[in-house]
Amino acid sequence: MNVEKIKKMIHRICEMLVDRPDTITIIEESRDETTILVLSVDKGDVGKIIGRNGQTAKALRALVNAAATRMGERVLLEIRE
Repeated sequence: MNVEKIKKMIHRICEMLVDRPDTITIIEESRDETTILVLSVDKGDVGKIIGRNGQTAKALRALVNAAATRMGERVLLEIRE
């Protein structure tokens, strides 16, 4: 349940950053004690999610980490095309 809240947060933020919000997908994978959220967007929008020098991606990952820590979870964000 907690991870669902994080997924919704990521989705809402990404909707405001990309040109094609209908292509946003977030898939949940599990490895050991960690949940990995795999974010995929349209190829033309990947740069907007990563940002200059990876700044936007770092900020998204920091938000995910902060929310997960607060909820007592271990969640990582992976960005794929």
